[in-house]
Amino acid sequence: MPASRPVIAVAGLGIESSTFSPSRTEAAAFHPQRGADVLTRYPFLAPGTPLRAAADWRGALVGKALPGGAVTASAYADLSDELIARLKELGPLDGLWYDIHGAMTVDGVDDAEAELLARIRRTVGADTIVSTSMDLHGNVSRALVHLTDLITCYRTAPHEDVLQTKERAARNLVAQLRGGGPRPVKAWIPVPVLLAGEQTSTRIEPARSVYAAVGEVEATEGVTDAAIWVGYAWADEPRNRAAVVVTGPDETAVTAGAERLARAFWRARHDFAFVAPTGTLDACLDEALASVARPFFVSDTGDNPTAGGAGDVTWGLRQVLARPEFRGPSGPTVLYASLPGPAAVDTAVRAGVGATVTVTAGAETDDRHSGPLTMTGVVHAVRHGDRDAHTEVVLRVGSVYVILTRLRKPYHHEHDFTALQLNPCTADVVMVKIGYLEPELFAMAAGWRMALTPGGVDQDLLRLGHHRIRRPMFPFDPQMPEPDLTARIVASADRPPGGPEE
Repeated sequence: MPASRPVIAVAGLGIESSTFSPSRTEAAAFHPQRGADVLTRYPFLAPGTPLRAAADWRGALVGKALPGGAVTASAYADLSDELIARLKELGPLDGLWYDIHGAMTVDGVDDAEAELLARIRRTVGADTIVSTSMDLHGNVSRALVHLTDLITCYRTAPHEDVLQTKERAARNLVAQLRGGGPRPVKAWIPVPVLLAGEQTSTRIEPARSVYAAVGEVEATEGVTDAAIWVGYAWADEPRNRAAVVVTGPDETAVTAGAERLARAFWRARHDFAFVAPTGTLDACLDEALASVARPFFVSDTGDNPTAGGAGDVTWGLRQVLARPEFRGPSGPTVLYASLPGPAAVDTAVRAGVGATVTVTAGAETDDRHSGPLTMTGVVHAVRHGDRDAHTEVVLRVGSVYVILTRLRKPYHHEHDFTALQLNPCTADVVMVKIGYLEPELFAMAAGWRMALTPGGVDQDLLRLGHHRIRRPMFPFDPQMPEPDLTARIVASADRPPGGPEE
């Protein structure tokens, strides 16, 4: 048992990486924080909080990147080498909180989070207790479960419990260290289902009920934590699938809990449906224009940068600008967010607000569906200093207000628009590169449709071309036989792993 204040390091790299996007992610995109600065990420570890006082917390390196394409091998090497070096400098550790997403793909590496944790284990030793926090769209291999002692993930999609999940992982780690008992038993069940997040939102059934059962299992005597991962649908690795892990001191309790959750997820596989009505982009726009609901949101789903899309596919915006209803300034007001175009942004900035410019933007990374788009319009707004976009401009083309960015950026909040002198609440149509609407936009939307558009995170999974996932897998093999959903008890890191990577 450690001293009264166990020494705990915090480390991790997080990104959601689409292998179906041609973009690549470099180290700077992770905005890494180091040392004591790491702890400022977490309000529950602020000075004076009970959890901060319960342990000697030491930051190593934590970096989180906007979802995108695969991480380059050099970026992964640089970040992971620095993370390991910083861990070595921290000295002996009682515990480590591994804060990751779980869907990081690295060029030439399968199961990057497990590989990184294996390096961490070699550095901190097998006796260090590790607690892992993840996104429910992450992937959980047997190797990852073997290398960690406690593991949990979000329970809502959209993710409204991010901080609660991270705090739970940290709190469980402190409780384990202070309790001094044996390492938790870990029951892991891979579930051969791979669905998009927009088909498994906890806003609606069946995911609402499936995830409601997680708390019930966690409340069982002998269980410390329970979790269901949907998995990440837009990457093609053997680990991509749903999974269940239940941890706790009682093998009988964690086994029963894991099997209950896995069976419930499997039984619901045919009932999962998109969280909003879907259709072609033209059909969604037709419905938006015919509706009296305002604002009416349309999701340009195939190039969603928060799911791993390149963000610069021009196909959707090209279709919007081609519509006759929007060609004049007196047409229905449309806000379009967004399209990267560094040269276009520079031209608009030089010209200034009120100037008429002709610019070309998009398709610098993903030109598979539509080439660069040339537009003539009036510069409506210019804004500098955004963390993701760096510089944003708004170009009014007819009645369409197109947000152009130096670097890709997701638009999830009202202030993302109002900072650009745009009011989404009074617009007729707001078109965003997103899947399910994030909470603030969802509350704002009087109408909403998801357009099934092309891109690196195409919602039509069957046409993407997965060839490395483990088969059979639903929905790729709809008539597959019943899978083995018995719990696999995975050994702790201080013992041989045992068991095949199923």
